Amino acid sequence: MMFGGIDPTLLIASLMVASVPIMLAAIGELVVEKAGVLNLGVEGMMIMGAVVGFVTAVKTGSPVLGFLGGAAGGACLALVFAFLTQFLLANQVATGLALTLFGLGLSSLIGQSFVGQRPPLTGDVPFGPLADLPVLGRILFQHDPLVYVSILAVAAVWAVLKFTRLGLILRAVGESHEAAHALGYKVRRIRVLAILFGGAMAGLGGAYLSLIRVPQWTDGITAGAGWIALAIVVFASWKPWRVLLGAYLFGGITVLQLNLQAAGAKIPVEYLSMSPYLITILVLVIMSSGRGKAALNAPASLGQNFHAAR
Repeated sequence: MMFGGIDPTLLIASLMVASVPIMLAAIGELVVEKAGVLNLGVEGMMIMGAVVGFVTAVKTGSPVLGFLGGAAGGACLALVFAFLTQFLLANQVATGLALTLFGLGLSSLIGQSFVGQRPPLTGDVPFGPLADLPVLGRILFQHDPLVYVSILAVAAVWAVLKFTRLGLILRAVGESHEAAHALGYKVRRIRVLAILFGGAMAGLGGAYLSLIRVPQWTDGITAGAGWIALAIVVFASWKPWRVLLGAYLFGGITVLQLNLQAAGAKIPVEYLSMSPYLITILVLVIMSSGRGKAALNAPASLGQNFHAAR
């Protein structure tokens, strides 16, 4: 059934794909912020993951190695961020912004000789007869592995934060690093590991963009996805399942505006193209208007540097 030239089943299936890079980056950043670190370098880590993943996949012919390379590329830039902020105690905001600019420039340099090349194909998960089911088959059972990995990542982070001792320690460090240190927890080590996890997830999201979502390399391929991921963490009030909803909201709006353009909607293309970002800003403004209700869920030590000697 079509509505105004738009197939709703295809729309839902497409939004699940469009949301994957943002969901992966956002769930990684949520873990970082739960540990009390504000990393504004997500955009840079995503685009480094995109270029390293693309180069690795093209050189090896393996999309699996491409995704692993993308995660490693994001983690390497995250390691630089961790060293500067956790050992040299650099300002987290300034460091994150600087690394975003660095990542954008370095990725452009690395990817120059790979423009116009195509990565190896990543196949869908073989669900057999389930993929042929009417409606549900197209929506749920005709996707690449990373679509399901992203959902499992959200579920895993939720379970770890809610039910495990590791999650309790991570939240304790984010709420009061001084108290956690007094109890004998290695605050710096915990934060570094959280930062590396966040960088790897951002890099994996970037690799998804260059290997599946837009299977080619172009400068600025992330197009602000890292900033949207940061906004979604706030939108989600630092709750994992809300990250899933926020990513699907942004992915849905992105796919809808593309479908409206294809259907010949009598709305200027520029308005349609900016709508996903406009809706994201609008949601954040509405949430912030209630005397910062979402901010009440923010980790108390978010953005504060820790030094054991203090």
